[in-house]
Amino acid sequence: METPTVRWRRLLPQTPGRWAAAVAALAVLVGGGTWTSVADDGPPAVQREDRMLRPGGVPIDTSYFTAEGSGKRPAVLIGHGFGGSKNDVRAQAEKLAADGYAVLTWSARGFGGSGGAISLNDPGGEVKDVSGLIDWLAERPEVELDKKGDPRVGLTGASYGGAVSLLAAGHDQRVDAIAPVITYWNLADALFPDGVFKKLWAGIFVTSGGGCEKFEKRLCEMYERVAVSGKPDPAAVKLLTERSPSAVADRIKVPSLLLQGQSDSLFPLGHADAMQKAISANGAPVSVDWISGGHDGGDNETARVEGRVGSWFDRYLKEETGTDTGPAFRVTRTGGIDSTDGAALKRGASSDTYPGLRSGGRELPLRAGTTTSAENGTGTATAAKSAGSTETFRNPAGSAPPAISAVPGVGGGLSQLSSLGVGLSLDFPGQFGRFESAPLATPVHVTGTPTVRVTVKATEGRDAVLFGKVYDVSPDGRQQVLPSQLVAPYRITPDQQGKPIELALPAVDHEFDAGHRMRLVFSATDLGYASPAEPATYTVTADGPLTVPTAPAVTTAAATLPWWTWGLPAAALVIAAALLLTARRRTATPAPDLELTDVPLQITGLSKKYAKSVDRYAVRELSFRVEKGQVLGLLGPNGAGKTTTLRMLMGLITPDEGEIRVFGQAIRPGAAVLSRVGAFVEGAGFLPHLSGRANLDLYWQATGRPAEDAHIEEALEIAGLGDALARAVRTYSQGMRQRLAIAQAMLGMPDLLILDEPTNGLDPPQIREMRDVMIRYAAGGRTVIVSSHLLSEVEQSCTHLVVMDRGRLVQAGPVAEITGSGDMILVTTAEEVSEPLAEKVASLPGIGSAVRTDDGRGLLVRLDGATTSRLVADLVRLDVPVTGVGPHRRLEDAFLTLISGGAA
Repeated sequence: METPTVRWRRLLPQTPGRWAAAVAALAVLVGGGTWTSVADDGPPAVQREDRMLRPGGVPIDTSYFTAEGSGKRPAVLIGHGFGGSKNDVRAQAEKLAADGYAVLTWSARGFGGSGGAISLNDPGGEVKDVSGLIDWLAERPEVELDKKGDPRVGLTGASYGGAVSLLAAGHDQRVDAIAPVITYWNLADALFPDGVFKKLWAGIFVTSGGGCEKFEKRLCEMYERVAVSGKPDPAAVKLLTERSPSAVADRIKVPSLLLQGQSDSLFPLGHADAMQKAISANGAPVSVDWISGGHDGGDNETARVEGRVGSWFDRYLKEETGTDTGPAFRVTRTGGIDSTDGAALKRGASSDTYPGLRSGGRELPLRAGTTTSAENGTGTATAAKSAGSTETFRNPAGSAPPAISAVPGVGGGLSQLSSLGVGLSLDFPGQFGRFESAPLATPVHVTGTPTVRVTVKATEGRDAVLFGKVYDVSPDGRQQVLPSQLVAPYRITPDQQGKPIELALPAVDHEFDAGHRMRLVFSATDLGYASPAEPATYTVTADGPLTVPTAPAVTTAAATLPWWTWGLPAAALVIAAALLLTARRRTATPAPDLELTDVPLQITGLSKKYAKSVDRYAVRELSFRVEKGQVLGLLGPNGAGKTTTLRMLMGLITPDEGEIRVFGQAIRPGAAVLSRVGAFVEGAGFLPHLSGRANLDLYWQATGRPAEDAHIEEALEIAGLGDALARAVRTYSQGMRQRLAIAQAMLGMPDLLILDEPTNGLDPPQIREMRDVMIRYAAGGRTVIVSSHLLSEVEQSCTHLVVMDRGRLVQAGPVAEITGSGDMILVTTAEEVSEPLAEKVASLPGIGSAVRTDDGRGLLVRLDGATTSRLVADLVRLDVPVTGVGPHRRLEDAFLTLISGGAA
């Protein structure tokens, strides 16, 4: 492991990491790294140390987070998802560090700034790296130790990072607690379930890793072999199984919080079930949480998940025995629509014990090929086949067209709506068989894996590859919903055919209403999987009922009363008290200010206190104005109040004092004038398998506004995506995704466009393109507000600046005005200045330094006591061919002067 001599930067208490490059540095002997502050709008301040380590002989890019204060603390390692980097988990790392942990993040081999080839969490590769990182933590003086060389440490991470958490716990006995999120137990089972190749997800896996050449050679060869044959071979299964947590199942003996996604066709709920059984059998505490989202999208409940992970570590790393770690089992249930904002309502259901996937089985008799009056038009429900419960269907040549169930990256949004009676699935006539229950007399809530016994036969002694799913069918038969868009694949070999076998359907949590029916479908094809190319005929006989798990011990949290049943009386009391105490009356919506109807933004006396604080302000007495055609840069260190200001501007939070007016209208949550504001504040959630154009069309349709108001063509012309619009978003570079997000914010051509860190993650050419996008947009008379930490870009793209520090306005005005003061003088010359002449100028009395400009036809002179007139006289005396003399200061210099009090 490397510990080179490096440069260390000590920060002023309020100096943010993004500006730390300009802070004076001290060289000392410490482990390789650079300290920077990452504090946001509130305390405590957190420091980040970036360094390159070689724990397993391969350079690994790491970040180390600690909060101010003394004392020993437990450590947490956070892994990232496949295709990502350490930057993806920075926010969670900062929160845990602020909560009293020493947090280490890293980019896995082949990702981010780390070297090496991707070896899919090989015990001799990525897992060995984690053990090396634990070694490094053991040497940190602030990290709590259980014994010498053994730090108190927990691991968490999503997907790829979750798997390495499990593997590290099995390979390194120093791990004390884990909290893996939406991850796999056996990667072979995930990509080759029941011997069927999950081709769509496998292809995405390889693509998101950067292509086959980025992987270890054996893995690349294995993938290409299976992708060509369409069927996994024993060597492929063995290779992936050896690198899976299941390979060390008997050695994972630490408290484990398992969070798995319901909207997940990549790593379905069965993986968490296998984890729970194995780890609890080892005697360790285990809790299981089925979250709403997953790899297919949807709501990943980030805040709740991170909160529960933090509590888990508080209990098992800090040993705070009073901490509530939550129930042994919890599932997020979705049902109904919030009438105030149209969002799906979510409630938690829980149990003091883990129910497994088959608890409380209820048997439902099945009939084959059942149709209803709505489907056959006769007015009477009939059985299409009364002779028996057998269905015969075909696997088409080339297995095309395929049925559609889950579409990676898209299914999550649909699964959120499945409980509301909305879904997308497609089975082609002649390619599937179906069996149905009678209408349900009472509602049935399925929690787990339905099962059924069937007998399957295929012609010509071939394997039968089938895909099973259970639909929720409305009473009239017109609507069928596939819960969580999930399907289960089966490969039934010739020696299994002709005999009754039990098949497990996808594990779900779904409410079937009274009067609805359950429709069991077996399809010969599915879009996400590889089916045999040869045509074949399949016969499926249902040998028994459909058994559905109801998990009776799992109880749903009581629905909260509508807010108005208690909120209105309480609000009346609060308002009355406020009026008595403050003698102030405010109208709900202030009248428009007609004098400001052409002013994009005016902020007056804006203040916002921290939550639960009497005298601590995130923003205090902030006032500034923005005119049409301006590109305004909002600058300030972390903790300056920029994010809070933007959130108030967009109506997401309400100021304590002052007001914000956009085109003369006061901003309130849901204010109509917000339709004239476009915003890009976080990475947009595009559907990766749709084209850029299709994503924008869907977004605009969701707004409910007329199509002609979108001005999509204008937004696209400004964004400059060209032919890429017709390509799937998954093929986009980061820069293209950013430009597509900007185009989305521009839909409707809003008069005021707000961009928060639009150049994050972009390389220099992409940053230049983004700069041009902003300038082109403002050129049409519209206004752009951009918050960015890249001062050089702000200096080139913005016309005006607002500089904030500690919640207050420091300075506002044109860029040239703010940068055009100070002790740096630009001298332009008629001829190129030689280096000896520059040295003579630098040696003059009262001159701190003099360096040639990039083109050589000028000097940047720093005054250190001399006046400008004295400098000009000396230059003339030295025969310097002066053509101009004026103040010059980089924005970075001006910024640091302002926030350090130089302009106070």
